[in-house]
Order: sequence, then C-alpha cells, then structure tokens
Amino acid sequence: MAEVKLADVIQPEVFTEYVTNRTVEKSALYQSGIIVNDPQFNILASGPSKLMDMPYWNDLADTEATSVAEATDLTAEGITTGKDVARKIMRAQMWGANNLAGALSGTDPMGKIAELVSDYWVRQDQRILLNILKGIFAAESMATNVFDISEKAAGANVLSPEAFLDSTQLLGDSKELLTAVMMNSYTETFLRKLNLIEYVPVADQGKPIPYFMDKRVIVDDMVPFSTTTGIGDMFLFGQGAIGQGNGSDPNIVPTEVDRDAQNSAGIDYLINRRIQLFHPRGIKWTETEVAGDFPTNAELATGTNWTKVYDTKKIRVVKFTFGTTANA
Repeated sequence: MAEVKLADVIQPEVFTEYVTNRTVEKSALYQSGIIVNDPQFNILASGPSKLMDMPYWNDLADTEATSVAEATDLTAEGITTGKDVARKIMRAQMWGANNLAGALSGTDPMGKIAELVSDYWVRQDQRILLNILKGIFAAESMATNVFDISEKAAGANVLSPEAFLDSTQLLGDSKELLTAVMMNSYTETFLRKLNLIEYVPVADQGKPIPYFMDKRVIVDDMVPFSTTTGIGDMFLFGQGAIGQGNGSDPNIVPTEVDRDAQNSAGIDYLINRRIQLFHPRGIKWTETEVAGDFPTNAELATGTNWTKVYDTKKIRVVKFTFGTTANA
C-alpha cells in the first residue's frame, strides 16, 4: 500500500476555512459571546496597515435641558469624537507529520487533522486574550474597572456572592450588560464546594453549561490564582467585549504542506498562519513597546501599550481580585 502523505489529504483552501470555523465552534469564548467576529474587523485585519484607527462619536453631554420661556435663548451643545485603535496580530505554527500520524487512520483524515489544529488555536486564542487582559488592567487608565478586595482583613476579602455583585457595580446601571465570567479552576472548585455553580443543560451539547450568579463560567488556569496566598482574579465580560477579525494577505499563505525528501524516511510538515484582530472595545492600543512586526504575547500584556478611551460604563470588562478561605 502506498504511503499516505499530508499533501494527499489536505486541500489548503478548504483546510483553512474548516479550521477557522471549527475554532469558533469549539471555543467557549465565542460561544459565550465574549469574543464576537465583526465583519468590519475582518476587513480591517485584511488591510495593509498594522494599526487600525476606529473613530467614534462621544455621547451627548448630560447637560440639564433648558426650561422653555419666551425670553430664553437656547445655547447649542456640541458633539465630540474620539479614536480607538486596534492592532493586527499574526501567529504561525508548524507541525511534523509524526505528530499527526494517528489522525491519518480515520475515514476523513483532513477533518481529523483540522480538529487537532483547531483545538490548538482555541488554546492560543485564550492565551492571547488573557495576555491582553493582563495588559489592559496594567494600564493606569483602567483602574476604574478593577474591584480589588484582596488587601482587606482576612475574612472580609473572601469571594462571596455579595462581593461579586459589588464588582459588577463598577459599571453602575450598565452592570446587567455583564454576561460571562472567566476564572481559574481553583476558583471554580471553591465555588462548587459552596454550591454556587449552577449547571444548565443545553440541547445538542454533551455537557451542561456552568453559571455563577447568572453569568456563564469559562475556566482557564491562565487566569491568575495563587494556591499559596489564596488570592485570585476573575474577569467579567459583556457581550461583544472583544471584537475579533480574521484577516488575509495575498503575500501570506495561511496553510501550507511541505515535505523534507532529504530525510531518509521523509518528513511531512503542516504550516498554519493566522492574521487576526483581538480588540477590547474602548481600550486603545498605543504601540508604545513593540519590537517586531507583530506584538508578542508579552507585549500584549504590557500596560503601557494600552489606554482607555471609552467611559467606564461603556467598557464591558471588569477585573475582580479577591481572597478565598485559603487566606481567611
């Protein structure tokens, strides 16, 4: 029987679209509505610039309306604009055929390989988001979106439903826009022990979806939590808090299959490249500290690369820092 090569089973154009679609389908970040693909962001991500200017209209000033009287003239109020800025991100990865050999035994080898690759990009997307969160909350201007009780006396700093509600209050009358929360698995276990996690069955899905205080729960151990001090973070999100775009470039090949024929056994390679936007709406990228063509995760996590341009209540992200019984 002839040897099966990656080039025999992977059609690059089909593979690229398949991986993109499956990444969205498998990601809790997309399914919860935290990250929303924006067609306009797709266009921006496909453009020539690495920085995307996004002008916007500020809300009207909340000046008290004039009481009407015959001798009273109205004074015209102005309307101002602002500018948000997003940054193009590009990532690439290469795999050798040996790492994918087990996937070639199925009836749809391309589909099976795409499943493995999409799982990889789901994890990478979460890593990118968590580094962005680290960066934006390291920015001085984002202090208004941080609720931190970790320095309170032991016992008063413990995560509780009441403290969680206090964190949502940072957005005032916009707090009901918050619909999801991301936490470490230690935090999720702490809440489960208190019977504070509710599991809601969903049709056509194998596992019920967890909720805490009516917010969908997403668990990722990259969310900070110290098992030594018991101090941890949660990130609360509103729908569409992170705008996302998938880009393309005529000079960038998104999927390639290559082969090293010089190797005595022959080695197949699969290369994947992605051009994307991940932008927290209302928090401008400043490009203060970027060494290369595209920001690394460490640079995404640098606070000086971000500054808030929307009002606090219009930014649908909150950071909540708390303690647990480990330090109570």
